[in-house]
Amino acid sequence: MKVVGIDPGTKSMDVCGLENGEVYYEKTVDTMEVAENPEKLINTIKETGEPDLIAAPSGYGVEPTKLNEIPQKRLEEWYYNYILLTEKVFIERARKNGVFGAELYHAMTESIKQMKKLKSEIIFIPGVINLETVPKHKKLNKIDMGTADKLAVTTLGIHTTTQKNQIDYKDVDCLVLEMGFGYNSIIKVRGGKVVDGLGGTTMPGPGFLTASTLDLEVVQLGKTWDKQDVFQGGAQTIAGVETPKELMEKLDKPEAKLGFDAMIDGIVKGVKSLKNKDELVLLSGRLKNHPEITDELQDKLKNIDLREMDGLPGAEKTKKTAQGYAVVADGYHGGKYKKLINHIEIKKANGTSIDYLHHPKVKNIKKSFTKFKKQ
Repeated sequence: MKVVGIDPGTKSMDVCGLENGEVYYEKTVDTMEVAENPEKLINTIKETGEPDLIAAPSGYGVEPTKLNEIPQKRLEEWYYNYILLTEKVFIERARKNGVFGAELYHAMTESIKQMKKLKSEIIFIPGVINLETVPKHKKLNKIDMGTADKLAVTTLGIHTTTQKNQIDYKDVDCLVLEMGFGYNSIIKVRGGKVVDGLGGTTMPGPGFLTASTLDLEVVQLGKTWDKQDVFQGGAQTIAGVETPKELMEKLDKPEAKLGFDAMIDGIVKGVKSLKNKDELVLLSGRLKNHPEITDELQDKLKNIDLREMDGLPGAEKTKKTAQGYAVVADGYHGGKYKKLINHIEIKKANGTSIDYLHHPKVKNIKKSFTKFKKQ
């Protein structure tokens, strides 16, 4: 049995293939290249052969949904609405304004339209908010408690923790700290099940690209907002830099140090708010490769066990989020990781990420989105 997982990273799209649960294919493709030519990702997928199942880029997450359940004529609108929580007009406007994150959304959407032509079965996977293991009261007026890629990497973390410590899934208690180019997140695991999470836009401090949680007074002062604003206001904006590497190189400059300190402070607050026992914190994501960040976190979290998350044996090129996508695909299709996926209750996930909005301003937002019912 062959499955493929695709992680839609802000900097790169990673493709990880598993055959009978073992890594047999890895490739990373530049996101900007995919935005310019979606066929580049499609051709990469074709190199994997004809996998039985592909876990496709799933954005904010939905209940497990097959691509062939979405009518072709409504696919683009549905994907923008329910996977990316936006509309095409806003992404095109952001692209014209040179907003980097909008290129990712464009690349994801154009790739999905091309994937419809593939023979393999293709699914969209849940985010944290879709899981029944997360208490409903924690979901109110939330959208991002951890996107589909954050759930995927958490799934990998649960597996590798059991392997490393020779324990059962039910014995895994940890936080998964994912620090990506765009967003940071912290997912809380108890008894091997996801029970809470802070997503990229709900973290108490900025990520590299995004501002994360905003004071409601800031929101009302801003008057009008659209999707491009989600990709701005983070450490990049504060410091006036382009890359995390440039941020680290300029830490002797006041603006860079300010952006860096704000990001670290948000991560520390997030970890402390979710941690209530002596569980470990698993580190993943592009930013963990910068010792300035990991050293500062270890200094601020002195009594907390921070460990780099292990990947799958044989995986050398792809990010752990892509490996996690592949693990989810394998288990969902009844493969080596079936028990893991059943334990996490991914198949029981339901609804969309906008189901728990109760504020009068947005609770009826679904009326403006595509009405869709599975065929």
